[in-house]
Amino acid sequence: MTPNGRALGLSKGSRLGVFSRPLMRFDAIRRVLDTELLVFRPDRSKARTLDGVIGWGHKPTARVARDFAREHGLPYFAIEDGFLRSVGLGSESPPLSLIVDSRGIYYDSTAPSLLEDWMASTSTDDPLSEHGLLHRARNCRERIVQARLSKYNHAPEDLPPYLLEARHPVVLVIDQTYGDASVDLGGASAAQFSGMLEAAFDENPNATVVVKAHPDTIAGKKRGYLDRAQLPRQARLLGEAVNPVSLLSTIDRVYACTSQLGFEALLLGKPVTCFGIPFYSGWGLTDDRIACPRRNRKRSLDELVAAALILYPRYLDAFTGERVEVESVIEHLALQRKQFTENTGRIWCTGISLWKRPFVRRYLQSPGNEIRFFSSAKSLNSALGSRKPKLLTWGNREYESLRVVAEARGLPLLRMEDGFIRSIGLGSDLTVPGSLVVDSGGIYYDPRSQCDLELLLQTRVFSEAELEQAQRLRAAILATGISKYNTAVDRPFTPHATAGQSIVLVPGQVEDDASVRDGSPVIRSNSDLLRAVRKQLPKAYILYKPHPDVVSGNRRGSIDKSAESLCDQIVTDVALGRCLEAAQEVHTITSLVGFEALLREKRVVAYGLPFYAGWGLTHDQLPHPRRQRRLRLEELVAGTLLLYPRYYDFRASAFCSAEHMVTELDRERKAGGSPTQLPWLLRRIRNLAVLAREMVKVEPYFRRRV
Repeated sequence: MTPNGRALGLSKGSRLGVFSRPLMRFDAIRRVLDTELLVFRPDRSKARTLDGVIGWGHKPTARVARDFAREHGLPYFAIEDGFLRSVGLGSESPPLSLIVDSRGIYYDSTAPSLLEDWMASTSTDDPLSEHGLLHRARNCRERIVQARLSKYNHAPEDLPPYLLEARHPVVLVIDQTYGDASVDLGGASAAQFSGMLEAAFDENPNATVVVKAHPDTIAGKKRGYLDRAQLPRQARLLGEAVNPVSLLSTIDRVYACTSQLGFEALLLGKPVTCFGIPFYSGWGLTDDRIACPRRNRKRSLDELVAAALILYPRYLDAFTGERVEVESVIEHLALQRKQFTENTGRIWCTGISLWKRPFVRRYLQSPGNEIRFFSSAKSLNSALGSRKPKLLTWGNREYESLRVVAEARGLPLLRMEDGFIRSIGLGSDLTVPGSLVVDSGGIYYDPRSQCDLELLLQTRVFSEAELEQAQRLRAAILATGISKYNTAVDRPFTPHATAGQSIVLVPGQVEDDASVRDGSPVIRSNSDLLRAVRKQLPKAYILYKPHPDVVSGNRRGSIDKSAESLCDQIVTDVALGRCLEAAQEVHTITSLVGFEALLREKRVVAYGLPFYAGWGLTHDQLPHPRRQRRLRLEELVAGTLLLYPRYYDFRASAFCSAEHMVTELDRERKAGGSPTQLPWLLRRIRNLAVLAREMVKVEPYFRRRV
C-alpha cells in the first residue's frame, strides 16, 4: 500500500458513510479506498458502526457529510480529483487519479492537509528524504514535460499565431472561475485577481501580457474574475483551448492565484508569482504575495513532485480499474497524447469500406480534428477546394488515384493496414482489429518503396528501455501463443515425423494478397512454394498450414493436387504457436509467420521480400539492396511491434500498448474459444452487431468533429 494508504488508517474492512448518490455509484471510490463497505446516508443509529465518512472535497455539496462526521466524532475523508486526472474533461472521462485526504484538502489553505504535512515535515523520518523517491519524482517530472501532460489532456497543441509571434518577454496571467472553492479557500478574492493583473503590467513594462481565461468562462458556463470588458487594451486574451505545457513552453513568467497551471509552470522551470496560497506556494519555489505561516521550510521541486504526484494521489489503471503507480498513468496519458498529435488536423479518407469506417475513425481520433470518408478519390478531389487535409487510403485501394491527387495538390498521403497483432478472428469475417498501422512512406508489405517501418529499422537508435520492453513483449507472445488472427483452438500438437527428421513449417498465404503480388517477384503461389521447399529439402517432414482466410472460404489460395502430395501433413485446426513449437525452420513467401518464427528463434527462409527480411536474421533467396543494417532480434521486435503500429482497446475506448493488446487477446480467446467454429454467416452477423454498436457509441474523451 502507498504511504497515503498508511496515513489514512483504513483497511478492506472499513465501513464508510456516504451522503452523495453520485459518489456512492462511483466505482473508482471503492478501489482507491480498498473497501466495498459503503453505507449510504447512515442515520444516527449506524454512526457507531462506521470508521469514517467520505465526501467530495470541502465544497458546499459535501457539507452534510462533514457535519455528520463532526457530530459523531468520525474522521472525514475528503475525495478530490488528482493532478493527472484523465484524457478528457471530468464530464467526459473517468478519473485515473483520486486524492483521499484525512487531514484536509490541498486547496484549503486555512487548515493543514496530508500534502502540506509531508511538505512541512521536519522529522528525522521525513517521507520526502528517500533518495529512490526523489529519483522517481525527477523521472516523472521529465516525462510529464516531454509528453506535455496536464490534469486534462484533450486540448490541442497548436497555439494561436499571435502568441507564437508575440514580443518577448511574454507574461501569462491565469484567470479562474468566479467563486471556485480553490480561490475562496486559497486566500484569494476578486481584489487579488485585479492586483495580480496590475502587477503583471507594472513589473514587466516591456512584456506582452496574455490573460488565460478558464475554459468554462470561454464556453459561457461560468464567469471569471478578469472580465473581458475590463481588461486593459494592451492585454491579449487567450480564450482558445490549448495544451498547457505547449502554452507554458512559450511563456517567460507566470502569475497565478491558485490555479494548477502554476504548478505545471514550475515543472517547466518557469518563474511563478502567487497572489493566493495554492498547494505549491510557501516552499521557496514561488514568488509569494500572500504568506502561509504553517509553511516555513524550503523544499526542492523534486520534493514537491514526490509529495504532490507520487505520495498524495491514488492512481487507477485505465483498463482494469486496479490500483497502479503514477508511472503507469503517465505512460497511458503520454500514449493518448502521442496518438492525438499524430492525428491532428483534417484527415480525408477514401478506399475505406463501410464496415471499416467506425473503427478507422477511432484509430484516427484527436480532439478537434476532422475525419471524412469519400467513396472515391475523384469525389474527394472535388470536395477539396482550398483545404489542405492529410489524405488516407486502405492499403492499395485507390492508392494510385489518390497519389495523383496528393502530388497535384502537395498533400501528405497516408496508407493504413492491419497490424501484426490483430484480433481473435479474421478481418474477412469483419472482426474489429486491435492494431493498425498508418504509414506515410509506403506500406510494410510493398518493398518497391521505402515505408516508415523500413526507415525506422534502418535508422533508429533503440533505447535500452525500448529493447527491454521488446524483450517483455516477446516473452508475453511466446507465453500466450498469440499471433495475428488467433483462430484455431490451442491444443497440444505432435507431428508424425520420424526420429531425427527435420520438421519444416510452410505457411500458406492468400495468393491474390498484395503482400504476395508486390513482395514476391518469383514465387507467387502456395503450390510453387511447396515445390521449391521440397526441392531444397527432399527428406524433410513438411507441415503445410493453409492461411485462415483460405480455410474459412473467404479468400483464394488452395494448393493443387501435385503440391498437396509434397506435404507430409496439412494442419488447419492447430494454433500457429503449436506448429511453430514443433518446427525447426519456416519457409515462406512473405507470410507474417516468418516473423513469428523469428520471435521463437527458428531458422527462417524467405522466398519473397517481407518486411522482416534483409536485416541479417533470415536466409533470403532474393537481395534487399536498401536494407544494409544488421539488426538484433530485440531491435526488429521494437520497431515492428512497439513503434510502428498503433493499438486500440475498444472496451476501454483508449489507445493501448502492444503488451496490453496481447493480454487482452489472450483473455478474449480464453473466454470465447475459436470464432471460426461458427458458420460464416453467423460470424459476420455477430461482428456486424459489434460494429453497429461502435457506430452509435459516443466518444468518451471529447466531442468529435465530423
